[in-house]
Amino acid sequence: MKPVQDDTGKRYVLLKRSEHASLVRDPETGNECYVQNDRLEQLEDASVLETAARTVDDPVRTLLTTVHDETALGLLVELGKRGPLGVREMLDGYDCCESDLHGRLTVLTAAELIAETEVAGERGYRLTDDGEAALEAVGADTDTEAATKRSDDDREFAADS
Repeated sequence: MKPVQDDTGKRYVLLKRSEHASLVRDPETGNECYVQNDRLEQLEDASVLETAARTVDDPVRTLLTTVHDETALGLLVELGKRGPLGVREMLDGYDCCESDLHGRLTVLTAAELIAETEVAGERGYRLTDDGEAALEAVGADTDTEAATKRSDDDREFAADS
């Protein structure tokens, strides 16, 4: 099996090639059909497994390939539940040393699952739209209404101080 692409850019997995047409499978739907050989181009830079992986939504694929331990996943879930969090608050509230937290935040930021923001006048982090979509797709319990209320309460507290 080899990955191929038709003249519209649609990717398939080549199952069988004959003189005039090839049997291909759509990795997204599993449907098989024949396509004329002159409409197909073999993809040298992709494997069948990479082609199959591309059927997973981008945010979820990013989550699966970026988050390698429960601590990083937990950090994303906490940002989803509690809203934007300041770095000091994360250091005080979680059992991560500063360098471990910084490393995880850097990886998650580079993957565009979180983004830097300001929380109560200090540096903090929030989920991006892709981060929210990925957590939602894997069934993580995130309560964004509570997180929004908490962020508003933090701003009021900071203004009163």
